[in-house]
Amino acid sequence: MRRSAAVLCGATVVLAGTLTAAPASADASHSANTARAAKVTWKKCATDDSPTLQCASVKVPLDYAKPQGKQITLALSRVPHTASTYQGPLLVNPGGPGGSGLSLASFVASSLPKEVAAQYDVIGFDPRGVGASKPALDCKPGHFDPVRPDSVPSTPAIEKANLARAESFAQACGKKYADVLPYINTVSAVKDMDSIRKALGAEKINYFGYSYGTYLGAVYAKLFPQRVRRLVLDSIVDPTGVWYDANIKQDYAFDKRHKALMAWMAKYDSTYKLGTDPKKIEAKWYAMRAALAKKPAGGKVGASELEDIFIPGGYNNAYWPTLAKTFAAYVNDHDTAALVKAYDDIAAIDASGDNGYSVYTSVQCRDASWPRDWNQWRKDNWAVHEKAPFMAWNNAWYNAPCAFWPTKTLKPVNVANSKLPPVLLFQATDDAATPYQGGVTMHRLLKGSSLVVEQGGGNHGITLGGNACLDKHLATYLTNGKVPHGSGTADAVCKKLADPKPQATAQKTPGAAGSTVATVGKTLSGILGHGG
Repeated sequence: MRRSAAVLCGATVVLAGTLTAAPASADASHSANTARAAKVTWKKCATDDSPTLQCASVKVPLDYAKPQGKQITLALSRVPHTASTYQGPLLVNPGGPGGSGLSLASFVASSLPKEVAAQYDVIGFDPRGVGASKPALDCKPGHFDPVRPDSVPSTPAIEKANLARAESFAQACGKKYADVLPYINTVSAVKDMDSIRKALGAEKINYFGYSYGTYLGAVYAKLFPQRVRRLVLDSIVDPTGVWYDANIKQDYAFDKRHKALMAWMAKYDSTYKLGTDPKKIEAKWYAMRAALAKKPAGGKVGASELEDIFIPGGYNNAYWPTLAKTFAAYVNDHDTAALVKAYDDIAAIDASGDNGYSVYTSVQCRDASWPRDWNQWRKDNWAVHEKAPFMAWNNAWYNAPCAFWPTKTLKPVNVANSKLPPVLLFQATDDAATPYQGGVTMHRLLKGSSLVVEQGGGNHGITLGGNACLDKHLATYLTNGKVPHGSGTADAVCKKLADPKPQATAQKTPGAAGSTVATVGKTLSGILGHGG
């Protein structure tokens, strides 16, 4: 469910864990202060969309307790600053875990107001194990090849088949990457970020993270508070629910978003001919699911693959017109080809997706303890399924390798922090992937932070997605460090964007000429991915 990223180019810098950089101020004279810092050698890797893009790599210790030991390589990208006012590096991360950040640098640099982006070196990076970084993990290529067993374990045989898949994936990771897995975790990735800071010769970094990238940023801020200049967290992971509880909470939120899609289709019955009662439309959807469980469309789209197609609709409503059109074609015209095309376009997993999932499981299964007794998983997920069936078991199997993971687990980081400059948080009230309470909790734990809420919004990743109110707060903060202050839970509230029209062409985005909110939403959602 990840998209492939830009190709790495550039030379390599060796960074031992003991390297210290000379302080570098965030102004135009910064280069004079970086003589003692290791240098990153940037090379051009321009694309049509990002003509100034540069690439490089940096070596870091696999194990920071052994800084002179085995080294691994991190891939970097950069859109360099062009303004005389220089505010330092802005590291960006799309989440995951397992998301490639190389293409996010270009997206952020081109989506921010030009005068704001020009003041920063926007730095993308592939975290350890991801994409163009080396080694790049791929535990079991083809793990998601269709047709998978039905996600709902309605019979002992189906449950056994799904358990076998999960356990075999965990075993494959342990066998293939035994020497690497203990070091694929959030804390190690955070230490990599500080190694990148040193290689850039910067005294402090600015950071902008989406989704899991919010937890990554909060952990960085906890371990290196003196290195944080500005910190933006968008669509916020609840840091107190890492990771089993967070996935359970997702299930209820995604079911709610699925129902919102049904209600949206009911509103446009004149287009989709599915009826005007959302509950009856939802019943048709589950009837389609039952039929595909018996006979997969095109020998490719069974019940589990159908869920894969519709889960992105919970991440971003820009997918709703395509999903509705596909659903209507099946119900009204018995068209299975549309389902196969939607699967290929939206849900099919390629090598990049295999890599992303391998890192996702490696980080989540290592970061915190998971139930090792499958009876606990069975009890919890059937309880969820009774109330919120849309994604409950699909999500359970996505994370099930953690029940069999071959490494010992760490403890989640307590990110509570009172040592930071003003921090800016963004959260939509109806976000499914990172439910609203996560933003409220992070706001409470980061003293002095400011929370901007998109009221009624259900998309995941809300800044730079077309909402001018949200983006104004972001641009102001990145320009001068100022954040809004309010008296309630939220310091500022923005109205949500209107839901898409069936043709998804009505709303123009203030950005690239001719672009639409739906297009920008899909672009951002594609970069952030739709994992677990």
